[in-house]
Amino acid sequence: MIVATGLTKRYGSSVAVDGIDMVVEPGRVTGFLGPNGAGKSTTMRMALGLDRPSAGSITVDGRAYADLPAPLREVGALLDAGAVHKGRTARDHLTVLALSNGIPRRRVDEVLDLVGLTGVADRRAGGYSLGMSQRLGIAGALLGDPGTLLFDEPVNGLDPEGILWIRTLMRSLAAQGRTVLVSSHLMSEMALTADHLVVIGRGRILADTSVRAFLDEHAASWVRVRGPRPAELAAALGTAGLEVDALADGALAVRGAGAPDVGERAADAGLVLHELTTVQASLEEAFMQLTADSVQYSAAVPDRHLVPAGA
Repeated sequence: MIVATGLTKRYGSSVAVDGIDMVVEPGRVTGFLGPNGAGKSTTMRMALGLDRPSAGSITVDGRAYADLPAPLREVGALLDAGAVHKGRTARDHLTVLALSNGIPRRRVDEVLDLVGLTGVADRRAGGYSLGMSQRLGIAGALLGDPGTLLFDEPVNGLDPEGILWIRTLMRSLAAQGRTVLVSSHLMSEMALTADHLVVIGRGRILADTSVRAFLDEHAASWVRVRGPRPAELAAALGTAGLEVDALADGALAVRGAGAPDVGERAADAGLVLHELTTVQASLEEAFMQLTADSVQYSAAVPDRHLVPAGA
Protein backbone atom coordinates (compact mmCIF):
# COMPACT_ATOMS: atom_id res chain seq x y z
CA MET A 1 0.00 0.00 0.00
CA ILE A 2 1.21 3.49 -0.89
CA VAL A 3 0.07 6.32 1.38
CA ALA A 4 0.72 10.03 0.75
CA THR A 5 -0.13 12.51 3.48
CA GLY A 6 0.13 16.25 2.86
CA LEU A 7 2.74 15.47 0.21
CA THR A 8 4.27 18.67 -1.15
CA LYS A 9 7.21 19.43 -3.42
CA ARG A 10 8.44 22.94 -4.22
CA TYR A 11 11.15 23.98 -6.63
CA GLY A 12 11.88 27.56 -5.64
CA SER A 13 8.62 29.47 -6.05
CA SER A 14 7.07 26.71 -8.16
CA VAL A 15 4.85 24.13 -6.46
CA ALA A 16 4.98 20.81 -8.33
CA VAL A 17 2.96 18.79 -5.80
CA ASP A 18 0.59 20.61 -3.47
CA GLY A 19 -0.54 18.82 -0.32
CA ILE A 20 -1.58 15.49 -1.83
CA ASP A 21 -3.43 12.96 0.31
CA MET A 22 -4.01 9.59 -1.34
CA VAL A 23 -4.01 5.86 -0.65
CA VAL A 24 -3.07 3.37 -3.38
CA GLU A 25 -4.53 0.08 -2.22
CA PRO A 26 -3.39 -3.45 -3.07
CA GLY A 27 -5.46 -5.77 -5.20
CA ARG A 28 -6.31 -3.29 -7.93
CA VAL A 29 -4.67 -1.28 -10.71
CA THR A 30 -4.70 2.43 -9.87
CA GLY A 31 -4.36 4.77 -12.82
CA PHE A 32 -2.47 7.97 -11.98
CA LEU A 33 -3.63 10.55 -14.51
CA GLY A 34 -3.02 14.20 -15.19
CA PRO A 35 -1.87 16.66 -17.86
CA ASN A 36 1.83 17.25 -18.53
CA GLY A 37 3.37 19.05 -15.57
CA ALA A 38 0.61 17.97 -13.19
CA GLY A 39 3.04 16.38 -10.71
CA LYS A 40 2.67 12.67 -11.48
CA SER A 41 6.33 11.86 -12.07
CA THR A 42 7.41 14.03 -9.15
CA THR A 43 5.06 12.13 -6.87
CA MET A 44 6.45 8.81 -8.07
CA ARG A 45 10.01 10.03 -7.60
CA MET A 46 9.23 11.00 -4.01
CA ALA A 47 7.70 7.57 -3.41
CA LEU A 48 11.04 6.06 -4.48
CA GLY A 49 13.19 8.43 -2.46
CA LEU A 50 14.62 10.10 -5.57
CA ASP A 51 13.19 13.49 -4.56
CA ARG A 52 12.75 14.70 -0.99
CA PRO A 53 9.32 16.13 -0.08
CA SER A 54 9.22 19.78 0.92
CA ALA A 55 6.46 18.82 3.33
CA GLY A 56 4.35 15.78 4.17
CA SER A 57 5.28 12.18 3.49
CA ILE A 58 4.79 9.21 1.22
CA THR A 59 5.30 5.65 2.43
CA VAL A 60 5.18 2.10 1.13
CA ASP A 61 3.63 -0.35 3.57
CA GLY A 62 4.11 2.18 6.35
CA ARG A 63 7.79 2.99 5.72
CA ALA A 64 9.71 5.52 3.68
CA TYR A 65 11.54 3.96 0.73
CA ALA A 66 14.91 4.76 2.30
CA ASP A 67 13.95 2.71 5.36
CA LEU A 68 13.09 -0.45 3.45
CA PRO A 69 15.65 -3.19 4.25
CA ALA A 70 15.47 -4.76 0.77
CA PRO A 71 13.95 -2.12 -1.54
CA LEU A 72 13.96 -4.07 -4.81
CA ARG A 73 12.20 -6.97 -3.12
CA GLU A 74 9.46 -4.69 -1.85
CA VAL A 75 9.07 -2.01 -4.53
CA GLY A 76 9.60 -2.35 -8.27
CA ALA A 77 9.49 0.68 -10.54
CA LEU A 78 9.81 1.77 -14.14
CA LEU A 79 10.26 5.55 -14.37
CA ASP A 80 12.73 5.88 -17.24
CA ALA A 81 13.30 3.05 -19.70
CA GLY A 82 16.49 4.73 -20.87
CA ALA A 83 18.17 4.60 -17.44
CA VAL A 84 20.32 1.61 -18.42
CA HIS A 85 24.06 1.40 -19.15
CA LYS A 86 24.04 1.23 -22.95
CA GLY A 87 27.17 -0.93 -23.08
CA ARG A 88 25.70 -3.72 -20.95
CA THR A 89 23.59 -6.56 -22.19
CA ALA A 90 20.11 -7.00 -20.76
CA ARG A 91 21.27 -10.09 -18.93
CA ASP A 92 24.25 -8.27 -17.39
CA HIS A 93 22.10 -5.29 -16.38
CA LEU A 94 19.63 -7.51 -14.55
CA THR A 95 22.38 -9.66 -13.04
CA VAL A 96 24.01 -6.59 -11.47
CA LEU A 97 20.66 -5.58 -9.99
CA ALA A 98 20.06 -9.09 -8.71
CA LEU A 99 23.47 -9.52 -7.07
CA SER A 100 23.36 -6.10 -5.43
CA ASN A 101 19.97 -6.89 -3.89
CA GLY A 102 20.52 -10.47 -2.81
CA ILE A 103 18.27 -11.88 -5.51
CA PRO A 104 19.09 -15.35 -6.95
CA ARG A 105 20.61 -15.37 -10.46
CA ARG A 106 17.88 -17.72 -11.71
CA ARG A 107 15.40 -14.87 -11.31
CA VAL A 108 17.16 -13.02 -14.13
CA ASP A 109 16.23 -15.72 -16.64
CA GLU A 110 12.70 -15.86 -15.24
CA VAL A 111 11.99 -12.16 -15.80
CA LEU A 112 13.72 -12.14 -19.21
CA ASP A 113 11.35 -14.90 -20.27
CA LEU A 114 8.38 -13.13 -18.69
CA VAL A 115 8.94 -9.92 -20.66
CA GLY A 116 9.86 -11.70 -23.91
CA LEU A 117 13.55 -10.72 -24.10
CA THR A 118 15.18 -14.13 -23.79
CA GLY A 119 16.15 -14.17 -27.46
CA VAL A 120 17.94 -10.81 -27.24
CA ALA A 121 19.19 -11.04 -23.64
CA ASP A 122 22.84 -10.97 -24.70
CA ARG A 123 22.54 -7.92 -26.94
CA ARG A 124 23.75 -4.56 -25.63
CA ALA A 125 20.95 -2.35 -24.33
CA GLY A 126 22.19 0.55 -26.46
CA GLY A 127 20.93 -1.29 -29.54
CA TYR A 128 17.44 -1.84 -28.17
CA SER A 129 14.36 -0.20 -29.64
CA LEU A 130 12.14 1.88 -27.35
CA GLY A 131 9.73 -1.02 -26.97
CA MET A 132 12.54 -3.43 -26.05
CA SER A 133 13.91 -0.90 -23.56
CA GLN A 134 10.46 -0.67 -21.98
CA ARG A 135 10.38 -4.45 -21.59
CA LEU A 136 13.82 -4.40 -20.00
CA GLY A 137 12.70 -1.71 -17.56
CA ILE A 138 9.66 -3.79 -16.65
CA ALA A 139 11.91 -6.81 -16.14
CA GLY A 140 13.96 -4.76 -13.68
CA ALA A 141 10.81 -3.72 -11.83
CA LEU A 142 9.71 -7.36 -11.51
CA LEU A 143 13.14 -8.74 -10.63
CA GLY A 144 12.67 -8.76 -6.85
CA ASP A 145 9.10 -10.11 -7.08
CA PRO A 146 7.89 -7.04 -5.12
CA GLY A 147 4.48 -6.46 -3.62
CA THR A 148 4.34 -2.83 -4.83
CA LEU A 149 4.90 -1.69 -8.41
CA LEU A 150 5.05 1.77 -9.97
CA PHE A 151 5.00 2.22 -13.73
CA ASP A 152 5.38 5.62 -15.43
CA GLU A 153 4.10 5.46 -19.03
CA PRO A 154 4.83 1.72 -19.39
CA VAL A 155 3.27 1.32 -22.86
CA ASN A 156 5.46 3.90 -24.61
CA GLY A 157 7.03 2.30 -27.66
CA LEU A 158 5.13 -0.97 -27.37
CA ASP A 159 3.34 -2.47 -30.34
CA PRO A 160 -0.30 -3.65 -30.03
CA GLU A 161 0.79 -7.10 -28.84
CA GLY A 162 3.04 -5.48 -26.25
CA ILE A 163 0.27 -3.18 -25.04
CA LEU A 164 -2.06 -6.13 -24.58
CA TRP A 165 0.70 -8.00 -22.77
CA ILE A 166 1.48 -5.19 -20.28
CA ARG A 167 -2.24 -4.64 -19.68
CA THR A 168 -2.72 -8.32 -18.88
CA LEU A 169 0.43 -8.34 -16.74
CA MET A 170 -0.65 -5.38 -14.62
CA ARG A 171 -4.10 -6.79 -14.04
CA SER A 172 -2.66 -10.18 -13.09
CA LEU A 173 -0.23 -8.55 -10.65
CA ALA A 174 -3.11 -6.72 -8.99
CA ALA A 175 -5.15 -9.93 -8.89
CA GLN A 176 -2.31 -11.48 -6.89
CA GLY A 177 -2.88 -8.83 -4.22
CA ARG A 178 -0.07 -6.49 -5.21
CA THR A 179 -0.25 -2.69 -5.22
CA VAL A 180 -0.01 -1.38 -8.80
CA LEU A 181 0.23 2.35 -9.62
CA VAL A 182 0.34 3.25 -13.32
CA SER A 183 0.79 6.67 -14.89
CA SER A 184 -0.30 7.03 -18.51
CA HIS A 185 -1.54 9.55 -21.05
CA LEU A 186 -3.38 6.87 -23.03
CA MET A 187 -6.92 7.23 -21.71
CA SER A 188 -8.27 4.43 -23.88
CA GLU A 189 -5.72 2.06 -22.35
CA MET A 190 -6.45 3.20 -18.80
CA ALA A 191 -10.14 2.57 -19.42
CA LEU A 192 -9.28 -1.07 -20.12
CA THR A 193 -6.62 -1.50 -17.44
CA ALA A 194 -7.39 0.53 -14.32
CA ASP A 195 -9.89 -0.29 -11.57
CA HIS A 196 -9.38 2.99 -9.73
CA LEU A 197 -8.28 6.48 -10.77
CA VAL A 198 -6.36 9.25 -9.07
CA VAL A 199 -6.46 12.38 -11.24
CA ILE A 200 -4.06 15.22 -10.50
CA GLY A 201 -3.88 18.73 -11.92
CA ARG A 202 -1.42 21.50 -11.05
CA GLY A 203 -0.17 19.38 -8.18
CA ARG A 204 -3.55 18.83 -6.55
CA ILE A 205 -5.93 15.86 -6.46
CA LEU A 206 -8.93 16.44 -8.73
CA ALA A 207 -10.51 12.99 -8.38
CA ASP A 208 -9.89 9.81 -6.40
CA THR A 209 -12.52 7.27 -7.35
CA SER A 210 -13.35 4.11 -9.26
CA VAL A 211 -13.34 4.22 -13.06
CA ARG A 212 -17.07 3.59 -13.14
CA ALA A 213 -17.87 6.39 -10.68
CA PHE A 214 -15.55 8.75 -12.55
CA LEU A 215 -17.35 8.11 -15.83
CA ASP A 216 -20.77 8.44 -14.22
CA GLU A 217 -19.84 11.83 -12.75
CA HIS A 218 -17.81 13.39 -15.54
CA ALA A 219 -18.84 11.68 -18.79
CA ALA A 220 -22.27 12.73 -19.99
CA SER A 221 -24.19 10.10 -21.95
CA TRP A 222 -26.52 10.69 -24.88
CA VAL A 223 -28.86 8.69 -27.08
CA ARG A 224 -28.17 7.79 -30.69
CA VAL A 225 -31.37 7.25 -32.63
CA ARG A 226 -32.01 6.54 -36.30
CA GLY A 227 -35.13 6.01 -38.37
CA PRO A 228 -36.42 6.28 -41.97
CA ARG A 229 -38.00 9.74 -41.33
CA PRO A 230 -35.27 11.70 -39.52
CA ALA A 231 -36.76 15.16 -40.01
CA GLU A 232 -40.08 14.15 -38.44
CA LEU A 233 -38.26 12.31 -35.67
CA ALA A 234 -36.14 15.37 -34.88
CA ALA A 235 -39.23 17.57 -34.82
CA ALA A 236 -41.12 15.21 -32.49
CA LEU A 237 -38.24 14.98 -30.06
CA GLY A 238 -37.58 18.71 -30.21
CA THR A 239 -41.23 19.43 -29.46
CA ALA A 240 -40.84 17.26 -26.35
CA GLY A 241 -38.10 19.63 -25.14
CA LEU A 242 -35.13 17.39 -25.97
CA GLU A 243 -31.88 18.62 -27.48
CA VAL A 244 -31.45 17.06 -30.92
CA ASP A 245 -28.44 17.24 -33.25
CA ALA A 246 -28.08 15.65 -36.67
CA LEU A 247 -25.10 13.33 -37.15
CA ALA A 248 -23.15 12.90 -40.38
CA ASP A 249 -24.53 9.40 -41.04
CA GLY A 250 -28.15 10.49 -40.79
CA ALA A 251 -28.70 9.44 -37.17
CA LEU A 252 -29.66 11.88 -34.42
CA ALA A 253 -27.89 12.65 -31.14
CA VAL A 254 -30.43 13.25 -28.40
CA ARG A 255 -29.71 14.74 -24.98
CA GLY A 256 -32.07 15.37 -22.09
CA ALA A 257 -33.65 11.92 -21.84
CA GLY A 258 -32.70 8.25 -21.69
CA ALA A 259 -33.20 5.70 -24.44
CA PRO A 260 -36.55 4.41 -23.07
CA ASP A 261 -38.03 7.92 -23.09
CA VAL A 262 -36.73 8.64 -26.57
CA GLY A 263 -38.24 5.39 -27.83
CA GLU A 264 -41.59 6.19 -26.24
CA ARG A 265 -41.62 9.69 -27.77
CA ALA A 266 -41.03 8.18 -31.18
CA ALA A 267 -43.78 5.61 -30.64
CA ASP A 268 -46.23 8.32 -29.57
CA ALA A 269 -45.49 10.09 -32.86
CA GLY A 270 -46.01 6.87 -34.81
CA LEU A 271 -42.41 6.80 -36.02
CA VAL A 272 -40.40 3.66 -36.75
CA LEU A 273 -36.87 3.39 -35.31
CA HIS A 274 -34.00 1.39 -36.78
CA GLU A 275 -31.55 2.19 -34.01
CA LEU A 276 -31.81 3.30 -30.39
CA THR A 277 -28.55 3.27 -28.42
CA THR A 278 -27.22 4.90 -25.28
CA VAL A 279 -23.73 6.29 -25.91
CA GLN A 280 -21.40 6.79 -22.93
CA ALA A 281 -18.73 9.43 -23.29
CA SER A 282 -15.19 8.04 -23.17
CA LEU A 283 -12.71 8.25 -20.32
CA GLU A 284 -10.69 10.61 -22.49
CA GLU A 285 -13.63 13.00 -22.83
CA ALA A 286 -14.31 12.85 -19.09
CA PHE A 287 -10.64 13.45 -18.32
CA MET A 288 -10.43 16.42 -20.68
CA GLN A 289 -13.51 17.96 -19.12
CA LEU A 290 -12.20 17.59 -15.57
CA THR A 291 -8.67 18.82 -16.29
CA ALA A 292 -9.51 21.64 -18.71
CA ASP A 293 -8.50 24.30 -16.19
CA SER A 294 -5.36 22.42 -15.12
CA VAL A 295 -3.55 22.21 -18.46
CA GLN A 296 -0.29 24.15 -18.31
CA TYR A 297 0.89 23.57 -21.87
CA SER A 298 -2.06 24.09 -24.19
CA ALA A 299 -1.39 24.51 -27.90
CA ALA A 300 -3.61 26.63 -30.09
CA VAL A 301 -5.44 24.93 -32.94
CA PRO A 302 -3.88 26.28 -36.16
CA ASP A 303 -6.03 28.12 -38.65
CA ARG A 304 -6.41 25.76 -41.61
CA HIS A 305 -5.75 28.69 -43.96
CA LEU A 306 -2.31 29.15 -42.41
CA VAL A 307 -1.20 25.56 -42.96
CA PRO A 308 0.44 25.01 -46.38
CA ALA A 309 -1.23 22.41 -48.55
CA GLY A 310 0.46 19.02 -48.18
CA ALA A 311 2.26 20.06 -44.99
